[in-house]
Amino acid sequence: MGLLDRISPTRDPKPDRRAAPREHFRFLWDLIYRGLRLAAGHVNNFRLAVGAFVLAGGLVAGLGTYLFARFAGEVREGDTQAFDDMVMHWVKDRRHPWIEQSAVEVTMLGTGVVVLTIVGVAAMFLWLTRHRYSAMLLLVATAGGILLNNVLKLYFHRPRPQVFQWGTRAMSSSFPSGHAMSATIVYLTIAYLAARLQKKRWARWLTMLAALAFVVMISLTRIYLGVHYPSDVAAGALVGLAWAGFCMATLEAVQRFAARREPQVARDEEPAPTQAPLKLETRVTDSDGPRTAEG
Repeated sequence: MGLLDRISPTRDPKPDRRAAPREHFRFLWDLIYRGLRLAAGHVNNFRLAVGAFVLAGGLVAGLGTYLFARFAGEVREGDTQAFDDMVMHWVKDRRHPWIEQSAVEVTMLGTGVVVLTIVGVAAMFLWLTRHRYSAMLLLVATAGGILLNNVLKLYFHRPRPQVFQWGTRAMSSSFPSGHAMSATIVYLTIAYLAARLQKKRWARWLTMLAALAFVVMISLTRIYLGVHYPSDVAAGALVGLAWAGFCMATLEAVQRFAARREPQVARDEEPAPTQAPLKLETRVTDSDGPRTAEG
């Protein structure tokens, strides 16, 4: 190494932000990745390794599933009925036409047509910007959530509340709330995918908080409109969090493994190319003739 090299060493280029560990998901990976590192190190086939990570990603949803099962047992035994009825009668005495109309508008954000439209547009955008695994995650999370909700409704078959006249149409059984579940899965998953692409921490938090606000508002409208008990909404949000957490952990696992074992797969999740800043050109005339100046 020459003297010039020792005095002015060449700096390494700044690493791409997506190649660096994601600090805001470190806690998640402390729970998952350490327990899977040894197993993954002995798996040479990429598909088998991803399958192992997907299976282990279910551990993320384990706590949520356990809590849902315990809560569902309380509901089936009638332990929550007194509280549900108390809340519904409280809502009945505080209904106003303008609030009810607003609730109808907000609750539409959780209907199947609206949710599927949002998912379709978001998935298309992700696919066209080379975030193919993110697009597949969103589609799988949505489809799985719909299937899971239908199965749970058929299993529990809880009648809907009849405390007062409903403010909107409702079909199928009451437990768990499909609106609360689908809103939790879709809006939080989309916010999570958007947050992964944002550089600023405050922007990530703002995105997640906005999605959470949507979920809370949609869930509350189901109670205010009289089509769900509070326990229905709580159960829907709980199982939605469990399923969404599993899907998010799966994508993170795929990304972590691909970055180490299959870089060409990780390149599918590169951020969309940014547009170079425009340069203004002005014509300057001097004694030597016209020349171009960039500003």
